[in-house]
This record gives sequence, structure tokens and C-alpha cells, in this order.
Amino acid sequence: MNDQAMSPSLQQQVELLDAAFPERRVETADGMLSCRSCGQGDAIVLLHGIGSGAASWLPCALQLRDKARVVAWNAPGYGASDPLLQARPQAKDYAVRLDALLAALDIERCTLVGHSLGAIMAAAYVAGGGRRVAKLALLSPAQGYGVDPEKAKKVETERLGNLAQLGIEGMAQRSPQRMLSADADETARQWVTWNSRQLRPAGYAQAVHLLCGADIRADAPQGVPCVVACGDADAVTTPEASRALADHFGVPYMSIAGAGHACYIEQPRTVAELILSLHAAPIQHEQA
Repeated sequence: MNDQAMSPSLQQQVELLDAAFPERRVETADGMLSCRSCGQGDAIVLLHGIGSGAASWLPCALQLRDKARVVAWNAPGYGASDPLLQARPQAKDYAVRLDALLAALDIERCTLVGHSLGAIMAAAYVAGGGRRVAKLALLSPAQGYGVDPEKAKKVETERLGNLAQLGIEGMAQRSPQRMLSADADETARQWVTWNSRQLRPAGYAQAVHLLCGADIRADAPQGVPCVVACGDADAVTTPEASRALADHFGVPYMSIAGAGHACYIEQPRTVAELILSLHAAPIQHEQA
């Protein structure tokens, strides 16, 4: 896809990025981190999945910005964020960088939203004592293959093989079919492709190692209100698998109608309403 092939609505989204959802780069003790932000108020922090980046949240962020301060990070190795030092990082390594970003942005408390692989990072941050998180939403959560070494090796070989053989461009062209429902419009399809084209090979490879070594079920969110949600047409982290995770954690499950895996791209208003409902809900404090 080239610029001339963009639909008018996709062109508008690309042009909106810097104006409505500008990028910021933050130096931390462990390296550079980048994010995009808009809005004011109590913070909502958005973590993207393995095949995307901060910019992908734009349609959803525009629905959130009148009610909250919205921050979407580029995970280490994505966008302008420096990669992790570890060749085969674990979820806790991403959690350390996330805490550094939140500290640099003076975010003391937030609603944390993780999509797909971002859900693994978000759950690990909370389970590791993430004191800056008041509420947690796991959207179409990847669960990792850490408990199944044979499956993990197969997935790792397949994903890294695709990276080597197809390259970022080839992977990006395939992405909409996997990420969206059959009913997704052309703008959503082009937006998924455009965002996938921004991937950096080294950062993607590190994320593959995280996916293959992680087990989200080991990171139950204790003491933090949490919801799990999934598109009803998600063929990647299926509704059945996502509901089972919600049951395992003992938290509510919500179905997102008319959405595949990239639910916040395909149904940004519905996902924003779900996030804002959690964000605005009062927290029940235990009596001393």
C-alpha cells in the first residue's frame, strides 16, 4: 500500500496523528521510551499488541480524550522506544519499563488497558505490585505459551520464519485478514496494515520471545478491579479462550459485538465506552 492508495478516511487518520495524538519521547534510566497522548484528567494508559504500536489507538483515543488523559505507549523495540537489553525478555522486563514511563509522566494512578500481548504486559505489571494501577482491562488477551514448550517452539519458529521470509511489508499485508472480522471496513483494514508497517524487526522478535515464554494465568490481578473483553469474531484470542481466562481470574467477561482481534480499531466507540465504564466506576474499599 502506498500513500496514493489510501482511502480519504485513512489519509485523515494519518494526518490526525501528530495534531490530535502527538508523540512524546521520554528519557529514562534504562533508555528512551515513546508514547502518544491526548486529553486531560485521570489517566488511561493503553498497551498495544505484538503487531501494532501506539498510533493504532488513535480512533479509540479520540473517543476517550474528552473524559480522561490518554497515554498509549510504544513498547520497548516499537516506534521510537529503545529495545530491551534482554535477548529473550520476560513480561516483568516490560513491566519495569512501563513503570519508568509512568513515573516520568507523573502518572500516580491509572486505568491500565492491555490488548493482546499488551495484556500479558499489563497483567505482569499489576501482579508484580504495580502500585500505579487502579483498574485493569484486558482486551482480547494473549495468554502466552510458557506452559507448553512444544507449542511455544512451533509458534516461535513460525513467527520468526515469517519475519525472515516475508519481512515487515509482507507481514503487514497479511495482517488485516487475521486481525479483523470479515465485516471490517476498508479504512480499518488499511489502518491495521499501516500500523503493522511501522514494526521494527528487533522489537518484534523480542516480543515473540515474550509471547512464547509467558503465562498470563500466573499473573492474576489481585486487589485491582479487572475486566476481560474480546471481539465476538476474534479468531486469534477467541471468545472461548478469553472467557475462560476471565473465569480463571474470577472477573467479569464482556463481548464486543462486530469485532475481530483488533477490537479497538474495528469498534473504537464500543471499546472506549467499555474502558470509560471501568474508569469511572467507584472502587470498593475494604473496611479497616
